[in-house]
Amino acid sequence: MARPRLGRAGKRLNRPGTSARVRRARNQRDEPRHWTRAQQPSTTSSPSQEARLASALGWFGIGLGLAEFLVPRRLARMIGVDYQHHRVIRAMGIREIANGVGILMQPSASSGVWARVAGDLIDLACLGAAFTSGRSDRRRLVTTAAAVAGATALDVLCAQQLTRGMTTRHGATPAVITLTINRSREDLYKSWRNLANLPRWMKHVRSVEVKGDRRSHWVVDGPAGSTIEWDADITEDRPNEMVAWQSLEGSDVDHSGVVRFEAAPGNRGTMVSVEMRYLPPGGTLGSAFAAWFGGDVPQSVKMDLRRFKQVMETGEIITTEGQPAGRAESVSWKYDAAARR
Repeated sequence: MARPRLGRAGKRLNRPGTSARVRRARNQRDEPRHWTRAQQPSTTSSPSQEARLASALGWFGIGLGLAEFLVPRRLARMIGVDYQHHRVIRAMGIREIANGVGILMQPSASSGVWARVAGDLIDLACLGAAFTSGRSDRRRLVTTAAAVAGATALDVLCAQQLTRGMTTRHGATPAVITLTINRSREDLYKSWRNLANLPRWMKHVRSVEVKGDRRSHWVVDGPAGSTIEWDADITEDRPNEMVAWQSLEGSDVDHSGVVRFEAAPGNRGTMVSVEMRYLPPGGTLGSAFAAWFGGDVPQSVKMDLRRFKQVMETGEIITTEGQPAGRAESVSWKYDAAARR
């Protein structure tokens, strides 16, 4: 007769009559949760704003491609190039149509938008070559080149957001990260409840000034070296269980967050779950612009939570500062690679 298998807490897992589904559920419950961006729970099944932007770019490419394919000579005169290049323009139209169809088939995939970026670079190169022709209208070429450059920037931002796995909805960038920390709920709650401690492990938070029992003033790093400030209130506070906060109405940034503390199975520390919602100025484009300068909210929250774990377990953050690491950042590249898994 087979001996019953015991779990980490000494519990009997394969009791007679226990179904396989129940046993799997118990095993999963005993394991620490660590959601990646692809596994984050979603409150809606609607397409993200990044996917909608990609679809819009796909339809735009199809419309432009049809114009290039059907009336290449007229379009050549409009953009300021010699009409004798109509065959090249028609070939570009076929490429635009094919690329647009590919984007519409998989609007959440970044490959189609990156292919569109490659096409934009080809278009810019052709326009640059057209400047050397004596038959070109340089005034119109300058206008056309500026429009293509703007479209290229938009394509790059959209492709970057899709590559990062961003899922912006209603202009907000969500982040849900959970990690097990080998400290008691009481210690973790006490450290986080004092909001002035947050800059110790939140890299982009410069300071949090506590103005009262619930009011605080935040100063964080913004895109391109700028700073963003807002006031926030603690909306819910359950000792040793959770802390929730929300920026005040009328702030430049709509920011909210909640951190929950739950005892891990088998007395193996505490499950810390951080949920944040960030609505930058400009909605989807603002989020994409912030990501372009390193403001990837889910990745930043994941790294912040790992630093919180280090602070609470070891008292300090692991760095290579002062050592010949051969890199601008003080954090080890091995740590970066592990954190991005």
